[in-house]
Parts: sequence; C-alpha cells; structure tokens
Amino acid sequence: MEHSKINMRQLFVLIVLFEHGSAIVIPLGVSAKQDVWITILLGLALGLLLFLVYERLFHYYPDQPLTSYVTHIVGKPLGKLLAVLYITYFFYISARVLRDFGELLLTFAYPETPLFVLNALMAMTVMYSAYKGIEVLARTGELLYTLLQILAVVGFILVIASGVVDLTQLQPVLEEGWKRVWKTVFTETLYVPFGEMIVFTMLFPYLNRPEKARRAAVAGMVLTGINLAIIMAVNTAVLGADAVSRSSFPLLDTIRRIQVAHFLEWLDVFFMVALVIGGFFKVSIFFYAGVVGVAHVFGFSNHQRLVYPFGALVLLWSVAMASNYVEHIHEGLKIVTFYLHIPLQIIIPVLLLVIAAIRRRFGSSAK
Repeated sequence: MEHSKINMRQLFVLIVLFEHGSAIVIPLGVSAKQDVWITILLGLALGLLLFLVYERLFHYYPDQPLTSYVTHIVGKPLGKLLAVLYITYFFYISARVLRDFGELLLTFAYPETPLFVLNALMAMTVMYSAYKGIEVLARTGELLYTLLQILAVVGFILVIASGVVDLTQLQPVLEEGWKRVWKTVFTETLYVPFGEMIVFTMLFPYLNRPEKARRAAVAGMVLTGINLAIIMAVNTAVLGADAVSRSSFPLLDTIRRIQVAHFLEWLDVFFMVALVIGGFFKVSIFFYAGVVGVAHVFGFSNHQRLVYPFGALVLLWSVAMASNYVEHIHEGLKIVTFYLHIPLQIIIPVLLLVIAAIRRRFGSSAK
C-alpha cells in the first residue's frame, strides 16, 4: 500500500465528487415520476445505514482495505475469492461509468467521433491519476470542488431566473401511494450512488485521522443526497415527469432550457465540463480501488505497474459491454442491480460484519 495520507476535508470532497458523478447524468429514480426527489432522500437514509456497516468493518480492521480483511473474517480461500470478486466489481463499475460519460459526449458534442476515442481520452487521464496515487487525486478534488459548487449555484439561479420552473409539475405528491416510491428506492436509488460507498472501504486506510471518517463521510453523503434531490426535482419541474422519464440525460435537457435576457443561452457547454469532472472522479476512484485491490491480493509491492494494463482492460470493457446506450442503461438498472449491487453492497458486507462481530466477541480469528 502506498504511504500517502488524506485528511478529512479531502475525504469529504472525494465523496461529494464521487457520488454526484454519474448520478446527475443518468435518469436516476425517474420511474417514481414526480416523486423522484422522495426516492432519493429515502435512498440516502437507507444508504447511511448501509454505510455504518462499512464503517464498522473498517473500525474492526483500521489498517486494512476490504480486499485484505475479508481473509481475516472468512479465511484465506473464501476471502481471496471474495476479494477477487470485489476487484472485478470495482473495475466493472469503473467501465460502466466511463461508458456513461462517453455516451454523454457522443450525444452532446461529438456524434461523429467513435465511442472508443472518447472513452480512451478519459481513460488516459484516469490512468494517470491512479498512477500518481490517492493523495494527488484528493488534492485535485480540492481544487475543482469549489469550481463545481460555484457552477451548481450559478446554474440553479439561472434556471430559476429563466422562468422555466413550474412547481405544479411536482404534483400530486404520492399520486400512486408509497408502493411505487419504495420500489424505486429498492431497485435504484439505494444502490446508485449511496450503496457505491462500498468502494471507500479501499480508501479508508489512507486517512490520517481514521476516527473521524464517519463524520466526514456522512456529511458528504447528506450533502450529495440533498443536492441530487433538488436537481431531480428541478428537472421534473422544468421538463415534466413524463419527459424526464424518456430523457437519456435529464439535467442536460434542463440546462438547455436556460434563456435569460436573450443572451445567456447555450450554457450547457460550461456545465458539461462540470459533469465530465464528476465522472472523472467516479471512474478514478473505482479504478484506483481495483488496482490497489489487485496489488494487495496478489502481493505486488507497487500498484503503479498495474495501472496501464488494467486501464486498457477497463477501456475495452466500457466499449464492449453493450451495443448501444439503451442496452447499457437497461443492463445497469435491471441486471447489475440484482446480480451485483444487492449481493456486493448489502448481503456480503452485512454477513461479513456479523461474522467479524462474532469472532471479535469470542476472541477467534480465521486463518
């Protein structure tokens, strides 16, 4: 493991950038129609409970990442298998998010450019950041966080000033009761982005004050949840619930509606930069976690030699995983949720915590 350390502010910034990532790009929770903002807040509440599971595991093994302490909990054979499973998961989600932003750029600005070229450009920056290490990535996040916050506030003000917000489109609240809301929570908003905090179990050992990890992480998750709820509520109020559910990129369509005094138009270019920055951090954190996991499991003293071969793998995976964007989104919302997110974000961590608590209670450990 590299000897870099990050502080609590840097952890907070990384979490905010990471969780906004693709969540503000994809049509998150739109199956709940005008109640989408409620599903995000409920997803946040349950996600915080889930995070406490991850944080408790880190409390038991404060100097080790997830891929290392699983062997102490369930033994080396099964633990190594689970570690490889999580490494594959991290690389796969990294490739999925890379595909999200490749498709966004393809749709928005470069319709004639091959998807591979667009993904390769971001993949190269991701590989470079992973090569430099987590401390450099965290410092970069600090520099860009303020810029993104400014863009978010300016964007919100301009949307309001343009007069395109119609709050009546958020009504009626709970038109079909709670059933649709809870279904959306347990199929979408719990896992993306809040359940994806599982990846930070790979970064917690780099904290300089690990005892304050819970406070920084919870603050980052709460801020993100509130921001996402506001963003999706504004999208619905501007576009309407039906239009949002049909849109591939709701926020982009909302930004394109901004027209103030007949000269502040086509501001989507500036906000596209913000979206790509968020995507960069999400891809980078998942990719870095995967690379560091490989180094831990297979005994590499330096993760840097692994960056470029696995970066090439993620790049090729991002292009090959789906033949088009519709198939990509369907796979992400239906297949990945049930076969990857639920077992790897919820079932396995909860079981690991139960086993770790029992072993700690009775003073035994797996060998």
